[in-house]
Amino acid sequence: MYEVSDQTGKSVIVTGANSGTGKEAARRLAAAGARVVMAVRTPAKGEAARAEILGRHPGADLEVRRLDLADLASVREFADGILADGTPLDVLVNNAGVMMPPDRNTTADGFELQFGSNFLGPFALTVRLLPALLAAPAPRVATMSSGVANAGRIDFGDLQSERNYRPMRAYGQSKLADLILTRQLAAIAAARGWNLVSTGAHPGFTRTNLQSNGPSLGRDKATGVFSGRMANLLPSQGVEQGAEPLLFAAADPGAAAGGYYGPSKRFGLVGPTGPAKVTKRALDDAVNERLWAAAEELTGVRLAEYAA
Repeated sequence: MYEVSDQTGKSVIVTGANSGTGKEAARRLAAAGARVVMAVRTPAKGEAARAEILGRHPGADLEVRRLDLADLASVREFADGILADGTPLDVLVNNAGVMMPPDRNTTADGFELQFGSNFLGPFALTVRLLPALLAAPAPRVATMSSGVANAGRIDFGDLQSERNYRPMRAYGQSKLADLILTRQLAAIAAARGWNLVSTGAHPGFTRTNLQSNGPSLGRDKATGVFSGRMANLLPSQGVEQGAEPLLFAAADPGAAAGGYYGPSKRFGLVGPTGPAKVTKRALDDAVNERLWAAAEELTGVRLAEYAA
């Protein structure tokens, strides 16, 4: 098992920390000494996860706060609360997301659910938290992407999948957007001389409720390639291993700015953490800048307002 480096004295936020890779990341970061804010949509589930972690690590410093990435008002309220604390933020872990609902759903702000929850919400959260991040001595933002990003395309003519909604297509676009967020934030930090490291990760095929909750949204059971018999044909791993690329991106001294990490065995689906190949579609500077500008326009959250 990957051992997280000492995080004593660090302040960390983990989104989606009540289950799956988010809960595992919160547990291991707290066990390494970090003060962890568990940012969750449903506080009761967050408190249950907190109690579970405390059962294993009684000295863990954990706090549950509500955050719904599918609601920009919630993102603003959460970020305002963090900034009001007046405490530097050492690490932001953008982990929460939704995966392949069979039908097109929308966020509170009218965005397609996957693009809104997986990308626009984390984008707005990251930018709003920049004052706290830049106040830390060596801040880091780790964003969870997916191997499905390799098949993703940014369709600027239909970002919200209004004309053509296909679950895998929309998911791939949202996770490619997360990888672009990682790369563009790293480029901005370098251009501005910030001591901020932006990293990305993907979990391979890790068994969590992500594969069932999204594909079953609005239906009695999950559908799609990552559920049922099809899923049984693919190599998979437990959450302890699956969270390790994200933990490496969030806390390892060897993680590089703009770096991308994932499982290193069997088609990148399982195994120890290693560097992951970045799809060419995340390496186009013009596309990355255009997507960042589109995100600012859609969310109303602009870099110039939060980065002195």
